[in-house]
Amino acid sequence: METNRQKKIAGVLQKDLAEVLQNAARNGMKGVIISVTKVQVTSDLGQAKVYLSVFPQLKRDIILKGVQENAPSIRYEMAKRTRDQLRRMPELDFYIDDSLDYIEDIDDALKGNKGNPIKNPDILNKKS
Repeated sequence: METNRQKKIAGVLQKDLAEVLQNAARNGMKGVIISVTKVQVTSDLGQAKVYLSVFPQLKRDIILKGVQENAPSIRYEMAKRTRDQLRRMPELDFYIDDSLDYIEDIDDALKGNKGNPIKNPDILNKKS
């Protein structure tokens, strides 16, 4: 279970990371929208899992790779922004949040675009 401190730090990281990543997208990648959908901080506050949603979806693997390669500079920028709030900046691990894809698959299935998920549950991707 997450403590209030973990939740508070996750909230600060989520807000500031969204700004940092959106600024980077604005400067280098026209037409790309990056959202930070969730941040989970470990109990020792040393690691943060950051879940990103990228639009358009076609670019998400490239964007994720770029974000992961730039994690040290993103972490440095975050440390500067949060130095008054955090003593130590957690290591940042970035992942793609695929929950929107999952919702879209369910929506398509319910509209009948992919067949009947009740008769054939394999048409829905399994949620990881």
